[in-house]
Amino acid sequence: MSTQQAHPTLLIPGPIEFDDAVLQSMSHYSESHVSPAFVATFGETLTMLRKVLQTTDTASQPFILSGSGTLGWDMVAANLAEPGDDVLVLHTGYFADSFADCFEVYEAKATQLKAPIGDRPQLDEVERALKEKKYKLITVTHVDTSTGVLSEVEALSKLVHKVSPETLVVVDGVCSVGSEEIKFDEWGIDVVLTASQKGLGCPAGLSIMMVSGRGIEAFKARKTPPRSYFASFKNWLPIMQNYEGKKASYFATPSPQLIHALHTALTQILKRPLSERFEKQKAASQMLKSKIGEMGLKQLATRPENQANGMTAIWLPEGLTPPEVLPLLSKKGVVFAAGLHKEIAQKYIRFGHMGVSVMENETRGDLDKALNALGESLAEAGNKPR
Repeated sequence: MSTQQAHPTLLIPGPIEFDDAVLQSMSHYSESHVSPAFVATFGETLTMLRKVLQTTDTASQPFILSGSGTLGWDMVAANLAEPGDDVLVLHTGYFADSFADCFEVYEAKATQLKAPIGDRPQLDEVERALKEKKYKLITVTHVDTSTGVLSEVEALSKLVHKVSPETLVVVDGVCSVGSEEIKFDEWGIDVVLTASQKGLGCPAGLSIMMVSGRGIEAFKARKTPPRSYFASFKNWLPIMQNYEGKKASYFATPSPQLIHALHTALTQILKRPLSERFEKQKAASQMLKSKIGEMGLKQLATRPENQANGMTAIWLPEGLTPPEVLPLLSKKGVVFAAGLHKEIAQKYIRFGHMGVSVMENETRGDLDKALNALGESLAEAGNKPR
């Protein structure tokens, strides 16, 4: 039985529902950010992040900073791109547009390779683009929160290493880490950036990143200084290395309470083999998508291989809009998200299913509650389930 105050079940693509123990960690007493106890906790958290992302390469480096996932874009653009560098941004929704905008702020030249809504750029298209121009970076949104489209990172990374081996592979994993498997070393990824409030199951406020040794060397070989102070690897790299080595260090004050919460969340994730976690996540996703299909509803991501395991973007029946459906869901104690993709925002809703809502569904019942509420709400809104 949860000790949390009664509240609607939050099933958006982040923030998500949090485990009691994680929230209790947020109430940790105040302590110095350079105390031996906190330094040990921070160091263990960085090491556990390596395990979740499956990297044992000592040349790779985890970063955990106070900020949102968006800060990860700035860290990539400020440290790994220089003015005039070409960057290839694979587009599967809203967040590719934003990442491209971020690169332009740092005077890198972003080229977007776009797919139709609900799809992802195909590997042959990516190959052609890589052969046409030399790109310093290629970015891919592993799961685009606006569309629920899942990108195929492993095959993409292998293609990049084959066709354009100098190009750094950057994965925006804000809506995937913790819900989708990532094998950082095996797949040859150079950067994974994410945030705390989604699949990792920790309250919002931490920007999280893993950078390969190749990425660190690319930073060190810059011809110009990083165009950011707070986001600069120059400032943060020694701090993260020292914390992971259990040595107190300071550049900017971290959030001890959030670090404690993330430490608890990662400890819970690693209690079971990662393969079991991802299998359970996929099984829950397939069950939900099947039930949603039985209601006569369709997904934005039409092909199974394009469908994320931690969320589902659902087309509403003709004539219905999110403002007509979401309040009905809320009355039944379930919170879904409205559409986010600017071209179709009034035509669909988004259902987040990750973290404890999946891993503890047998005791919590979040997923069944959501399905029942969705069917009833659509019926009340004037759409009789088929």
